[in-house]
Amino acid sequence: MKLTRILAGAAMFLTLPAMAQTSDSDMSAYLFTYFTGNHMDQEQIRFAVSKDGYNYLALNDNQPILDSKVISSTGGVRDPHILRGEDGKTFYMVVTDMVSANGWDSNRAMVLLKSDDLVNWTSSVVNIQKRYPDQENLKRVWAPQTIYDREAGKYMIYWSMQHGNGPDIIYYAYANPEFTDLEGDYKPLFVPADKKSCIDGDIVWHDGKYHLFYKTEGHGNGIKVATTESLTSGNWKESPDYKQQTTDAVEGAGTFKLIGQDKYILMYDVYMNKKYQFTETTDLENFKVIDSDVTMDFHPRHGTVIPITAEELARVVKKWPSKSIRPCCFLGTGVCEKK
Repeated sequence: MKLTRILAGAAMFLTLPAMAQTSDSDMSAYLFTYFTGNHMDQEQIRFAVSKDGYNYLALNDNQPILDSKVISSTGGVRDPHILRGEDGKTFYMVVTDMVSANGWDSNRAMVLLKSDDLVNWTSSVVNIQKRYPDQENLKRVWAPQTIYDREAGKYMIYWSMQHGNGPDIIYYAYANPEFTDLEGDYKPLFVPADKKSCIDGDIVWHDGKYHLFYKTEGHGNGIKVATTESLTSGNWKESPDYKQQTTDAVEGAGTFKLIGQDKYILMYDVYMNKKYQFTETTDLENFKVIDSDVTMDFHPRHGTVIPITAEELARVVKKWPSKSIRPCCFLGTGVCEKK
């Protein structure tokens, strides 16, 4: 009897999903993915890199790293979100399939991308209106992101969506194993207690809780946070105060942990003023502006940052070199001559 229990326990252990093979100590740089504006040539995925999480240089001279006309149904993409998979070596990116010149209620799809090296990407368009029945009054599909749901053992894609004259609601569905489509029906992930619109969800796992940063759309236009211990439980505790540290309109919250530190960065797009603000926190509740510590040789719109290894940094710099990045200095691959 005891042996049977031991064997059963071992079998259960062996079926658990593979955990990340990379740790915080393996990371040495940061990758920033973003788009740059509301013109079709700006609605493209771009990459930048940083050695410290504060100072960023654009790859490819701030030109796109993928062609939106190839990967999307509309010819433009916005709001790129990138995630390192649980295996430590697979990367998932999702973007809004949209050309803003066609109207803010014009898009019905998102693009799912997958890579094992950050350089070569496969892509699939998921059109919600075509994928699911009874979508005649669907108006828009915005800002998808991906997170690994520990309870389900699957990758969850969540995004905001509006039907008819109803509010924008953050929904979710699980990706298939190939990360080319959604499985099953989509369901509401988060609806604020006031039942008003929310968009641009960004979820961070910290201290045993999921922290959802979201924008209140059309009634304050700020960033708030809600927490839960179970992603699909519907039990969210909402923090009443706004988290942005400016009185200007903001959107596109992006959160990442600094390598080897107990600090997190919450950044967001101050889109009316063509600025991007960085704030620092240790508890994901209280934030301090650190704009004076941040430099970028580009102007991003709604993007995300992930830590990367030295090998991954070298790979993307080699693939998409920039005049502003001298590999011998930036990567430590040799001695740079003085300019």
